[in-house]
Amino acid sequence: MTAQPHPGAPSGGYGTPPTGHSALAAGGATFAGVLLLVNGILAIFQGISAIAKDDVYARVGDYVYKVNLTGWGWILLILGVIAAIAGWGILTRAAWARAVGIALASLSLIAQFLFLPYQPLWSIVIMAVDVFVIWALASYQPEPARR
Repeated sequence: MTAQPHPGAPSGGYGTPPTGHSALAAGGATFAGVLLLVNGILAIFQGISAIAKDDVYARVGDYVYKVNLTGWGWILLILGVIAAIAGWGILTRAAWARAVGIALASLSLIAQFLFLPYQPLWSIVIMAVDVFVIWALASYQPEPARR
């Protein structure tokens, strides 16, 4: 099956290519900003509870990665603060926030994978949120500012 040109398309073209300026992409980026902000706040609470007392989280079985829970608490707390700031930046359409959001969601994805033995269900949910945030921020291409 071969592709057919769309009626009314420019000569030799197959319609206008997707530009990333659609309402779906903009809505996805806004939703990703909200998710990153909320994920950051929840990671702050998760980190505080891991730092406050090591017996808050129960270890599920034996795990390959032996990491001090207090150390992971500090990592989650720091990532959470930065993620909340980046989420706020995405919502205010700051230029730096998309790249920072993708980087932080990637780091959060790795951190949650390593946090699996302590909170497996929660980590899987947050990992899914991180994947969505990465996809939404990477696929959204904001329109350049007009002068």
